[in-house]
Amino acid sequence: MAAPSEHDDAAAPGPAARSGRRLHLNAFLFGTGHHQASWRAPDSAVDRLTDITYYEELAQLAERGLFDAVFFADGHSVGNVAGGPAWSLEPLTTLSAMARATERIGLVCTVSSTFFTPFHAARMLASLDHISGGRAGWNVVTSMWDAEARNHGYTAMPPKEERYERAREFVDVARALWASWDEDAVLADRAGQWGDPEKVHPVDHEGRYFLVDGPLTVPRCPQGEPVLFQAGASGPGKALAGEVAEGIYAVAYDLPAAQEYYRAVKAEVARAGRDPDGVVVMPGLVTYVGRTHEEALEKQAGVDRLLPVEQSLAQLSTFVQQDCSQWDLDAPVPELPPLEEFTGPQGRYGTILRIIEAENPTVRQLLARLAAGGGHCTMVGTPESIADQIQEWFENEGADGFNLMPPVQPDSLQDVVDLVVPELQRRGLFRTEYTATTLRGHLAEA
Repeated sequence: MAAPSEHDDAAAPGPAARSGRRLHLNAFLFGTGHHQASWRAPDSAVDRLTDITYYEELAQLAERGLFDAVFFADGHSVGNVAGGPAWSLEPLTTLSAMARATERIGLVCTVSSTFFTPFHAARMLASLDHISGGRAGWNVVTSMWDAEARNHGYTAMPPKEERYERAREFVDVARALWASWDEDAVLADRAGQWGDPEKVHPVDHEGRYFLVDGPLTVPRCPQGEPVLFQAGASGPGKALAGEVAEGIYAVAYDLPAAQEYYRAVKAEVARAGRDPDGVVVMPGLVTYVGRTHEEALEKQAGVDRLLPVEQSLAQLSTFVQQDCSQWDLDAPVPELPPLEEFTGPQGRYGTILRIIEAENPTVRQLLARLAAGGGHCTMVGTPESIADQIQEWFENEGADGFNLMPPVQPDSLQDVVDLVVPELQRRGLFRTEYTATTLRGHLAEA
């Protein structure tokens, strides 16, 4: 447990703290950190990316900070390996090992509804929930890149509308499979039956995309079903989140953008007949924490100095879906198409447009801005100043919590655990101990 701060000059609790509402924190683990150049640092963990103890240590660190969960995204194509690591170990396998090294922290993984089948995904996720004692979560995604599609028998990604129709059916089938075993279906009566056939049910699903008889081969898991997360920014994505998600990952550059998304997605939840207060919205957050503001700025500048321009331009090309390799680094960013004309992933692209509108950066400045987190909110400062900003978002319909994206692992994560978490606890905004044993229990904590 993170120790309470010893400061005596505690700020008065804000409205959220007085109401008993508590912040939720998630650790989004990625390679050596979310900064593109983090792997280039002399002391980086780049030589440990297939070493399970590295991920176990990160999960233990986040658990010491009392985070709700750790989270892995996933990708199904390699890209240019010269630019740095992206995907290494398969996430569900990795989380199963991490479950054995932790006790309370949730374990969330992206599983693509375009590339998996409901039976396969439901079986793996139910197994993780059993292995972890009820700590599994599933981030439902439809995937986005043609290079990924070509590794799964497609010539290109299906149209967005089709992907989201498939995702809805996929989720329905997976949930039916999880429910195909009653809680008391396993009798384990050595003198009689192992299971009660009357309490194990076929699914008999025949839909547009899937034919699934069921039941699942894994008995009912501790949470009943894993916690469902979603991260859609487009209209169909927000609608899917409103229908099924218990936690929502978001992209927001600043508080106004966060408020706009927060209110829109909570409205989708209400439109689906669900309680908006029961769904946790967690924008991504990149932090550089120092005991002084100057120290924090130097941490940011230090990793920025390691960034190769060519690699950064390649990432920007991916985000805006056009060739940026010849752009003048010290000129303003060339005009980009409006969001409504953009056919790629809209969340990140919309954030880039917002940065350009707000900051009018040169190309070089934009590259530095996107180097860690690709346009997610970035906070640089002392524990107190970062806690101030977190509290502002939390108390003004910007976030129910944050999906922390450490630019450098483990250092940036440790700074939050050791410096920011105690400050949030001092303000009454964050738990001082775990009160639940399951991931769903962590998210339900008021």
